[in-house]
Amino acid sequence: MTVPGGRISGTRLARLLGEWRRRGARQGSADLAAAIRLLVLDGRLPAGTRLPAERELAEALPVSRTMITAALDQLRAEGLVASRRGAGTWISLPSGTMGITPDTPLVGHSMIDFARAAPPALPGVLTAFDNVRRRLPEQLADHGYYEHGHPDLRARIAARYEMRGVPTTPDQIVVTSGAQHALAMTLRLLTGPGDRVLVEQPSYPNALDAIKAVSAIPVPVAMTDTGWDLPGMAAALRQAAPRMAYVVVDFHNPTAHRLDAEGRVELADIARRARTPLVVDETIVELDLDGDPLDGPPAMAALADDVVITLGSASKSHWGGLRIGWIRASAEVVHRLISTRTALDLGSAVVDQLVLADLLADPDPALRERRAQLAAHRDVLMAGLREHCPTWRFTRPAGGLSVWCELDAPVSTRIAVVAQNHGLRLAPGARFGAHGGFERWLRLPYVQPPDVLRDAVRRLGVVAGSVNGTGLVSEEDIAIPVA
Repeated sequence: MTVPGGRISGTRLARLLGEWRRRGARQGSADLAAAIRLLVLDGRLPAGTRLPAERELAEALPVSRTMITAALDQLRAEGLVASRRGAGTWISLPSGTMGITPDTPLVGHSMIDFARAAPPALPGVLTAFDNVRRRLPEQLADHGYYEHGHPDLRARIAARYEMRGVPTTPDQIVVTSGAQHALAMTLRLLTGPGDRVLVEQPSYPNALDAIKAVSAIPVPVAMTDTGWDLPGMAAALRQAAPRMAYVVVDFHNPTAHRLDAEGRVELADIARRARTPLVVDETIVELDLDGDPLDGPPAMAALADDVVITLGSASKSHWGGLRIGWIRASAEVVHRLISTRTALDLGSAVVDQLVLADLLADPDPALRERRAQLAAHRDVLMAGLREHCPTWRFTRPAGGLSVWCELDAPVSTRIAVVAQNHGLRLAPGARFGAHGGFERWLRLPYVQPPDVLRDAVRRLGVVAGSVNGTGLVSEEDIAIPVA
């Protein structure tokens, strides 16, 4: 059973419900239950959200308390709502029996991985390895341990921030073994068991897993159709008092939204007033498919350097196999990170660091080629969706690696299960919710070659046409790897 979390007011819940009544007064309680159920499945009412008192909700809608009671009773019977004397009523997701089978290719199908949003290596990676090989003799004479990271790489990462208008010295950079490692280090520094961490809803699944791995509690704030609910984030920071906030403001994973300059100023002010460290994941910042990343909105670190910790990575821009990420923070935070790092590791692989340093010597030509290729793949995927899944809705992403699709029914997990019989490996929408939900959504990456994308969407259309009904599952049942 989910522990009660943040509270939603009757007025705000009424706004989320919108025009919920469809069949007249006799079916009012069923309509209300259905509307609340949809908010849960879509992730807009996360598990743990405390509902307003029946009297408050009856006044906000407005309807009779009898109708409210009947609707909540129906949701309790389904396991979507739980109550306890003295604690009130809150959203709770039940366990189910529908599971995702292991990632094993099936007879007669080549398995297409539609779960990982990770492109292959840039062509220049092999050349960079050749260049580094010639430098290895001088490196082999040294001990090979760099807790901060190799000086060459730190200098070039710092220079990239300078180009984006963020004054940065190499002393403000800590090289890590990927952005996931960077987040784990940051969580270990800032949080302890039972501490709360504000997250977007939906959010990156591996980040949610990292938060839970340190026994912290994710506090989700639902995103709107157009992006961030900044007043909602401000309210959550006041009410929940989280130890840190984790956000992806550049081509958000999975929605692909990008926070504009005005919104960034407001978010920086919110974090500063709340005195809450703002951990900003910039893993996808280089993948602006409609423009130049250097011309985009200001980096959050340029607006609130005193509270922002930035995570970066080469995994999406260059190659995930390098396993190189970094943290940009104040010198004081860097000192604290390094003082605790030896309990985790003694530094990242030197060869991989030197390879990335070589790639960052002149990164823009290869990154422009990467963005052009991804933009073409994006268009292929969208054309296929319009042809084979015409009732699904999506917004053309301006950057990033995937399309966030709204389905015509809450069947995301059922589609992911059936898709394996057609050689498709999908991450259901529930993987992107702090406590499940998002059964009306699928994230579809466009990192595969065009021919593979066309085949994948054709198979997906067949799957979508065969799936009927709805289903709820436990988080454990859908924990397939994503990236």
